[in-house]
Amino acid sequence: MKTEEHFRIGSILKAKGLKGEMVMYVDYDDIERIKFNSIFIEVSGKLVPYFVSSIKYLQNNQAYLNLEDVDSVEKASALAKKDIYLPNKLKPKKKKEEFTLKDLKGFLAVDEKHGELGIIDDVIEYPQQLIATLYYNNKEVMFPLNVEVIKGIDVEGEELYLDLPEGLLDIYLEG
Repeated sequence: MKTEEHFRIGSILKAKGLKGEMVMYVDYDDIERIKFNSIFIEVSGKLVPYFVSSIKYLQNNQAYLNLEDVDSVEKASALAKKDIYLPNKLKPKKKKEEFTLKDLKGFLAVDEKHGELGIIDDVIEYPQQLIATLYYNNKEVMFPLNVEVIKGIDVEGEELYLDLPEGLLDIYLEG
């Protein structure tokens, strides 16, 4: 299983009790809206599937999680500090009015001069602006997400149309 085909919903904080119950940190908004009966836990760089026996959401982005076959404190403790994923097909589609620039992760960036640049790997929030990162010609490239650079967004087609500042790509490609 590849993590690119999944999205992270949180992580296991610690074991709770003696029967395998765990405390889960949920960092995905509106997780209660997603219906799922299995999760994937990243163990040694691979996603391992687990069936969910029960999940009880608490306040402060936490939940109590019970998994089938995890029935002891030892088995639960072995999963502590591991990330939890769901398949991308379960990810709720945002309505256009809920879309923000942070949702551009995974979009194809297309520049007016250079054509297709690649898929946006991440959107990082800095105090003054948002910065997108992607790999172009095997080099990591960063560019601002602002009104001067963005020329259009196709939400359905997951494409971002850009006019990058003159020479920006050259800075990354030299060296």
